[in-house]
Amino acid sequence: MAEAVTKPAELCRLLGLPLSVLPADGRDCGLPLLVPRTFLARMRHGDPRDPLLLQVLPQNAEAAEHPGFSNDPVAEATQSPGLLWKYQNRLLIVATAGCGVHCRFCFRRHFPYGDSPRTRDQWGEILRGIAAAESIREVILSGGDPLTLDDELLAWLAQRLAKIPQLVRLRVHTRLPIMIPQRVTEELLAWLRGTRLTPVVVVHVNHPAEIDEAVAGALTRLVEAGIPVLSQSVLLRGVNDRVEVLATLFERLVDLRVMPYYLHQLDRVAGAAHFEVPEQEGVALVEQLRARLPGYAVPRYVRQPPTGPSKLVLA
Repeated sequence: MAEAVTKPAELCRLLGLPLSVLPADGRDCGLPLLVPRTFLARMRHGDPRDPLLLQVLPQNAEAAEHPGFSNDPVAEATQSPGLLWKYQNRLLIVATAGCGVHCRFCFRRHFPYGDSPRTRDQWGEILRGIAAAESIREVILSGGDPLTLDDELLAWLAQRLAKIPQLVRLRVHTRLPIMIPQRVTEELLAWLRGTRLTPVVVVHVNHPAEIDEAVAGALTRLVEAGIPVLSQSVLLRGVNDRVEVLATLFERLVDLRVMPYYLHQLDRVAGAAHFEVPEQEGVALVEQLRARLPGYAVPRYVRQPPTGPSKLVLA
């Protein structure tokens, strides 16, 4: 992460792209560039429309205002600091602001991360709140990316969560095994498997070109450690909005024993409108996928409403 590319001009130089692909005034549109070199290495040199590049490249389109797009598209900012009580029996912890990559379509690009826990005392307060919620059976670590935290803290947190009797599962939402596959270490596997809680890892991957040999190896290490691994993808204009791309992605994941879980309709966050694919197009894509793939290889196509008991299944 310390070696990640953070300057747009350097990104262009490394990929052989003209500076004209960047916003004319050099602005970052409120989201600083952050691209790990392990991810950059999978991008096509000299191609400004590369689907991996488009996920991280600042664009003029981000500055445009669009009706229906907001800084808080799924109504999270007003919830308890560090904790999101979205659904029955499950609790999401915004564990950190840190991330391995800054995706331009991130629905939390404007999230008030100042409320995320930073010290063990703050974590202790969160743990006491979870212990008092007797209906909670599963804790989800999210962010940012929880795997940007060090394994010592994560192992301590997993052990403390395991002492809460009503909890049975610990789920980790992460992009790190895709962005920086070297993050899947023996230390990581040890704390995931080291408590009575059932671990589940959900990775975020949007395009088959994101899965090179190193990423395949990282996913395989998780699976062979006995950890269920699921995938989430976001339907993105110009990135993966073709049935051939999605079919290749989901088949590749299944071959690696990673189960496609959700295909998300874009959350309507300010700055990301140019990525939106109309829902009717998404439904048609999923219908085509069902005709091409076995049922277990087709994720549910969903949208996250700001309120309600669950995600809305679109197809």
